[in-house]
Amino acid sequence: MREELTRERLVLLMKELARCAPRRGSYQVYLVGGGTAVYLGWRRASIDADLFSEQERVFRDIQAIKERLDMNVEFARPEDFVPPLKGTADRHVFIDTIGAIGFYHYDPYAQVLSKVVRGFQRDLDDAREFVRHGLVDPPKFRALVAAIPDSAYARYPSLSRAGVERSVDAFVAGVS
Repeated sequence: MREELTRERLVLLMKELARCAPRRGSYQVYLVGGGTAVYLGWRRASIDADLFSEQERVFRDIQAIKERLDMNVEFARPEDFVPPLKGTADRHVFIDTIGAIGFYHYDPYAQVLSKVVRGFQRDLDDAREFVRHGLVDPPKFRALVAAIPDSAYARYPSLSRAGVERSVDAFVAGVS
């Protein structure tokens, strides 16, 4: 069993990724899920670091880094589980630049949608923290979800617009 991901260990992971990144170019790496919660202090620890980058070569040494740091790293983003929200690319939250890597929290609205749809207690607690800290505005969240085109649900056969909107409405009612 690997060690828990604390904020200190997450920062160490970020530094290691930057140290091992290809020398040419610049990269963006996004923290998702538990990594965001741990980095922002909402949780003491997580079992893994969920990361995403469109520039996958930045993760070329991830196996060695995972072994050196004795931690679990997964590659995931909300759109792996829920339909994309319009404007996600404009809502990532900057964390820091280390070496050639800009680190960001993945779009808070997309993260909250994924957590609300999954519906586990820890996910719902995290989703409420996004709202409590002003990273997600409930009416805007509801509007973004309502604007998802029906065609986007085709990629997610276990989801329906009605089910997603029910979950979102219940969440928003609970935080308003």
